[in-house]
Amino acid sequence: MITGGCLCGATRYAIDAQPRCTSYCHCEDCRRASGAPVVAWTFFPTGSLEWTKGAPKLLSFAERERGFCPECGTPLSFYDPAIPDEYEVTTCSLDDPSLLPPRDHNWVVDRLPWFETADSLPRHEHYSE
Repeated sequence: MITGGCLCGATRYAIDAQPRCTSYCHCEDCRRASGAPVVAWTFFPTGSLEWTKGAPKLLSFAERERGFCPECGTPLSFYDPAIPDEYEVTTCSLDDPSLLPPRDHNWVVDRLPWFETADSLPRHEHYSE
């Protein structure tokens, strides 16, 4: 069981599945939703996440859904119906994000020119499965 939650503790989740992958996302939508230059996401099978305390506030934008803690605003989840078999959680909302390091960078076409990471992970112009 993998667990996580928001900064204030009002919203918690548990996931009963193995992660598919973890990836850095540089897209403009993720940057604006998080206020950060990049967001790490961990991908799980849809239906494997259960909200164990509270529930996220859902924001639908461009046919995609983002979940945030309604109390503190922590970004928690992402779902894109164009990819119906996976559900994403922000890696750093996991109780132990050190266990799931990113394997690549996605949407580097949107990367901010003043932000660079010092790693040798693959970089994809858009999304890579």
